[in-house]
Amino acid sequence: MKIALMDSGIGLLAATAAVRRLRPDADLVLSLDPDGMPWGPRTPEDLTRRALDVAEAAAARRPDALIVGCNTASVHALSALRARLEPGIPVIGTVPAIKPAAAGGGPFAIWATPATTGSAYQRGLIADFADGVPVTEVPCWGLAEAIEHADEAAIETAVAAAAALTPAEVTTVVLGCTHYELVAERIRAAVQRPGAAPLVLHGSAGAVAAQALRRLGELPASGAPAEGGLTVLLSGREGELPAAALHYAEGRLLPAVEPFADRR
Repeated sequence: MKIALMDSGIGLLAATAAVRRLRPDADLVLSLDPDGMPWGPRTPEDLTRRALDVAEAAAARRPDALIVGCNTASVHALSALRARLEPGIPVIGTVPAIKPAAAGGGPFAIWATPATTGSAYQRGLIADFADGVPVTEVPCWGLAEAIEHADEAAIETAVAAAAALTPAEVTTVVLGCTHYELVAERIRAAVQRPGAAPLVLHGSAGAVAAQALRRLGELPASGAPAEGGLTVLLSGREGELPAAALHYAEGRLLPAVEPFADRR
């Protein structure tokens, strides 16, 4: 089984690690776009063009499924990606975990990029799944970029700024950008109020990885030997995992894996 994941940068690491934990035997293709990142400031049309190029590079490696490991790309390009690749390659998008957060009933916040915060897409999800539940949309200026470059000082500053915009009564935070899952515990520490119940964080990586296996009719096999290979594509060129990826536990799961030969 071969699963591809795509993003402009290392935000796909959270979903990649989730896939690796569920299926250590799966071959992985990571398709990034260092030549075009970041995608967030681009127009939807430009972003869609870049996402299609990155997806085509991954599709050339003949994966069984493609995970769009980026919330922004899922918002703007998912329909185009599915039109281009399905039914031959199932395409699984990343959706902020608003529905499970709302099921908790308490007030929650959605941390997301400024481009996603207040978007019609996110407001639609809130209307569909969180009607009547207090929701605060928190724009996280510079956080994804800081995480992408493993810039500790910038991460600290961006997390603190977003925490200051998060109401004290919030009991749950939705991580509405895949990059944020790489610093989830730092976000928890910044938002957790003294004496309050433990803060609940909702990411998307685990659900996306599980959905990819369901689309393929596969079951988790976490006890299987870690035999799956890894190929990294950088704007279509075969390369190595960016050095910043090794700053995070999810990235350190991957470098020991050898590239795989085409098994088809």
